[in-house]
Amino acid sequence: MTEYALSVTTDTGYADTVDRARAALAEQGFGVLTEIDIAATMKAKLDLDLPPQVILGACNPPLAAQALAAEPSVGVLLPCNVVVRSLADGRTLVEAMNPAIMGQLSANPALADVAGQALARITAALESLGAGPA
Repeated sequence: MTEYALSVTTDTGYADTVDRARAALAEQGFGVLTEIDIAATMKAKLDLDLPPQVILGACNPPLAAQALAAEPSVGVLLPCNVVVRSLADGRTLVEAMNPAIMGQLSANPALADVAGQALARITAALESLGAGPA
């Protein structure tokens, strides 16, 4: 079974890594459609103190259009979530949903092809942030 997440840990601080993640995604044709500040939301809703972390809802419009044309119900998996989370040691973790999961959920070969293209782009974005996805 395919891992559901790809990740890389950077030696840079949280705020810088969020900026770098946005830039890396943009270089691969992804825009950020949504942003959820997890730490702020959990503090406001549950009074929980969590390390800084954000979910970036990334979308590559041409790939999303191909996926939706191949299988309209795949919209429930869009956009690709990318999480940037501060670690206790001052480093930052960046995790992304593995688009290969999308291809595994359907027998549609056109969807598998789109998932492969998205995987290559997400992997390239993560690799540009550090030593490579883990």
